[in-house]
Amino acid sequence: MFFFSEIKKEKILPGSVEHAYLTILEGDFISAKRIFETLDSPRARWGISLTNILLGYIENFPTYFEIRNFLEIDLDFLIKNEKIDFVEQVLGSLELLANINQETYKYVARVMFENRLYKSAREYLEKSKDIFYNDPELHFLFAKYYIKTREYEKADFYLDECLSILPDYYPAKILQKEISRYLA
Repeated sequence: MFFFSEIKKEKILPGSVEHAYLTILEGDFISAKRIFETLDSPRARWGISLTNILLGYIENFPTYFEIRNFLEIDLDFLIKNEKIDFVEQVLGSLELLANINQETYKYVARVMFENRLYKSAREYLEKSKDIFYNDPELHFLFAKYYIKTREYEKADFYLDECLSILPDYYPAKILQKEISRYLA
């Protein structure tokens, strides 16, 4: 099941972004890269970086915004398509990507959490915390993790941290109200 699964294979246009991603799923990174190189879009430019990562080297470094806009989507895409070797290759590039975008580990943590890979989610939350502690969304994600593990005091701590950085963070206020019934 790939992200464009509602499109029948025969409707995927040759040379399209969808075609490049289908080629990635087939493990043909060189062909995928060639397709991306013929396209002019932020998605295609990220696709070139992604295929470089999958090939084990980076010639064209992705931009801050390309990482922000596409890393989560593509990591989720690879996980959902059970391309674990490809996922590991992307995870192996995170230190480099974090030098470009300091929120990289947080993005990965969010994907891991949403895919119920909680141990990995926690690991990447911790890495993110080491880089950029004053990120309210990071603390909100920690709170969600601790709610999942039923550690409500820790969740409350991270919601307090979130709200100390951004007092009007509405989702944190709502979540804190919800978990207050579990606190002594």
